[in-house]
This record gives sequence, C-alpha cells and structure tokens, in this order.
Amino acid sequence: MPVMPEIFIYTDGACSGNPGPGGWGALLIAKSGNEILKLRELYGGAADTTNNRMELTAAIESLNALDRASEVTVVTDSVYVKDGISKWLHGWKRNGWKTAAKKPVKNDDLWRALDTAQARHQVNWKWIKGHAGHAENELADELANKGMAPFKS
Repeated sequence: MPVMPEIFIYTDGACSGNPGPGGWGALLIAKSGNEILKLRELYGGAADTTNNRMELTAAIESLNALDRASEVTVVTDSVYVKDGISKWLHGWKRNGWKTAAKKPVKNDDLWRALDTAQARHQVNWKWIKGHAGHAENELADELANKGMAPFKS
C-alpha cells in the first residue's frame, strides 16, 4: 500500500496600509519521506482590504485548491488565524457568530469560508514567527506581495 503524501501549506497575507491594497500568498508542498512530490504557488489580492482578511484568504484559497480530502499541515505566521480556527471558532459558532463580549465576529464571512474549506480535510494548524528566515514563510510573503502589486498605485 503506497504511503499517502504529507501536504504542507505555508500561508501569508500582506497589506499596504491597513486597510489598503493587499495580497495573499500560499506555498503548497506534497512530501513523501524526504522527497518533494509537488510544489504549487498561489497568490491573489484586493484593492481595499486588511491584513487579517488577506491572511484568512490565503488559508481558504490554499485548502480549496487541494484536489481531494487530505491530511494537511497549515503553517501560518498569523496568530489571528491560528487562534481563531483552533481556539475561538467553536465558541463563535455556538454564540451565533458573536464574540465573548457579544459583539459580531469581525471577518465572519471569511471565518465561515475557512470553516467550510477545512471541513473536508484533516488539518493541523501550526504557527511560526514571521520574517524570521523560515524559507517557506519568506516565499509565502513574496507571493503575498506579488498578489498585492497590481492593486498598489
């Protein structure tokens, strides 16, 4: 029986001003043992957005880009994304998309989309420090800036 490849997704968001023009980037890697089987780069952007929206969009788009249900590790430098999906989401859903302070959840449209995107996969969420020399995170940052470029004046 062949070993199922491991999927690693490195995501990042960028914004010039907050709000302002923004971009998102994702690096998708499939590995089997020490062999890299597939490498894919994704990016995009928006004219008027926030950094948090771009961080969320990177995770959504990358999970939706997978052809089939997979075991995935998503690596993000966003504490907002990591904690939101792994700590806060269940409570928001239980409270009708309200925070513990009874205020509407910001970016709930994207949180709902991320919840749907991750539902068909087995996802492990991992946080790493951004701009700390981690090669895959640096590439995701470059992709996010590439996605933002058409929207900057």
